[in-house]
Amino acid sequence: MKKPFKINPVIAGALLFGSNILPSRAGAIDGTVTLNVDLCAHPSEEPIRLWLPYPTSDNDQDITNISVSGNYATSAVYTDKAYGTPMLYAEWNAGSKNRTLTFTFDARRNEVVRPKWPDRTVPWNPADHELYLRPTRKAPLTEEIRQLSNRITADKNSVLEKARAIYDWTVDNTYRNPDTRGCGTGDVCALLKDPGGKCADISSIYIALCRAAGLPAREVLGIRMGKTAVQDITTWQHCWAEFFLPGTGWVSVDPADVRKKMLGENLKLTDAATDAYREYFFGGVDAYRIKLSQGRDILPNPEPAGGKINYLMYPFAQLGEQSLDWLDPELFKYTITYTQSAGK
Repeated sequence: MKKPFKINPVIAGALLFGSNILPSRAGAIDGTVTLNVDLCAHPSEEPIRLWLPYPTSDNDQDITNISVSGNYATSAVYTDKAYGTPMLYAEWNAGSKNRTLTFTFDARRNEVVRPKWPDRTVPWNPADHELYLRPTRKAPLTEEIRQLSNRITADKNSVLEKARAIYDWTVDNTYRNPDTRGCGTGDVCALLKDPGGKCADISSIYIALCRAAGLPAREVLGIRMGKTAVQDITTWQHCWAEFFLPGTGWVSVDPADVRKKMLGENLKLTDAATDAYREYFFGGVDAYRIKLSQGRDILPNPEPAGGKINYLMYPFAQLGEQSLDWLDPELFKYTITYTQSAGK
């Protein structure tokens, strides 16, 4: 296990302050998120169906004042069967020309601070977390992935030691590729040949290696909040990872944000600032993010043509049986706006 890098919290906060990452002790962030979808430009001869991530409150965030309006024919909130991930569904009938929807909610998000690590190994049953040990379509547990995971964790005994070793390997051996479309697809087999990508890619590598080592791990799919009074966050989707630590629970890790900071600040792996980010994001994540959904190979409800989708982090829509490209603003028009709470 890599020897922990120790840094004064004030220095860590100074390193993080003023960047796209929150200072290490910033508390909670409040704001309103408004998603406007405009599907009027599409041919009206076929129906259009829309699925949106539907955030809910948990220990790290409060979601309140949810409002949905539009000229849809039907609308409801459903969940998928595997993960229980909530989603907002709306449908416009064939022949409808005006197809708009506005989804608004208030969010209060807390910083997730690294927990106190347990001082002893706690018994646990992997069967209790079997869902988060399974392979997925983009992250199959191939022999290559298992062998790599075994090499990384060969001299580690505890869950914490293995999770940290995989985290350090992921930070050391991946890189942020700004040319990656969206957040990436998380195709781990391709990424092991060229480990460059964005958050979905780097998080997927970490999760796949954890699962291959017998450690339950999962992604958290979300969006970043803004830092000004009003900010367009349409392309600010972000995902990170969690591993299950017996005696503690789910622990947040974000190797992708370490690599993002390294690229943005032109840092080397040996720089003190990199060590500060590395330590912060193993167990902690900033408050400028909202959890939207969870799970891979999601089967939206009602079931779309084509069945499962990779993840539900962006709006997802189908014109008839054709899926619209959620990253093409000409084909799929929507905007997401963050409005800072008064007094912030």
